[in-house]
Amino acid sequence: MNPLDVLKRTPKSNCGQCGYPACLAFAANVARSGEDPRKCPYLNLDGLTLAPQESASLDKMGEKHDLELVRHLQAKIRDLDFSAIAAPLGLSLAPDAQDVFVFSYLGQNVFLSKSQILINGEEPEDPRDQILLYNYVHSGGAAPPCGIWTGLESLPNSISKIKTLATYCENRLAQLFTGQADQTILALCARLGGTPVPEASASAAAIIPVLPRLPQQLLFWDEEPEDGFAARVKILFDKNVLDYLDLESLVFSSERMADRLMLLFPQAP
Repeated sequence: MNPLDVLKRTPKSNCGQCGYPACLAFAANVARSGEDPRKCPYLNLDGLTLAPQESASLDKMGEKHDLELVRHLQAKIRDLDFSAIAAPLGLSLAPDAQDVFVFSYLGQNVFLSKSQILINGEEPEDPRDQILLYNYVHSGGAAPPCGIWTGLESLPNSISKIKTLATYCENRLAQLFTGQADQTILALCARLGGTPVPEASASAAAIIPVLPRLPQQLLFWDEEPEDGFAARVKILFDKNVLDYLDLESLVFSSERMADRLMLLFPQAP
């Protein structure tokens, strides 16, 4: 089940009565982890196909593995000199704390130390965010993005990740943006620091800085029913992106970009 299908049934008010800070987080857990949809008192359950209960157990196992990986990455960065890698990563050191980076992650304020990560002042609910951010720091940085854009399929050993990117990012955004004015889409991207790409041939195009040295180009073509063309989104990456992230974290970063755009969409002008 697509989290967007569940999200459509919520009031999108982020009231918190379900126990989650946002409707999107609740929808994702209903769709993928078997969370009880009745925790939202406003959810329309008509025709909703729920995930089998055993998926919740599998998710618990996956979360345990992710938390172990977080601890492993914390150990790997323990001896890094943050002052030496700050510039290559495009990060800033906190002025009032030792070995702490402060930076933006999809429009959110991040505080990253060698033992803790806070996003907008709170610990991340999903350990995969910590894995992504610690992997970025562990890379040590490299030259700035070169400005040559490429699809995931052109990166080495990426064939197994192409469907994942389409399922959890591109297809969700295509569904979200269908029929929307290009200015609405660009205004939404701007909430994440995105800037328009005026020369693009797409209906709307923006470069979104997921992390300081991790720009992603989002291209959207609206549907053309008379010609039989469905709406489509394509995500492009800087050619040197693997200097900063492995493929697993890279694809997850695009999924998180889609999550953030979906979360902010009701607030778009």
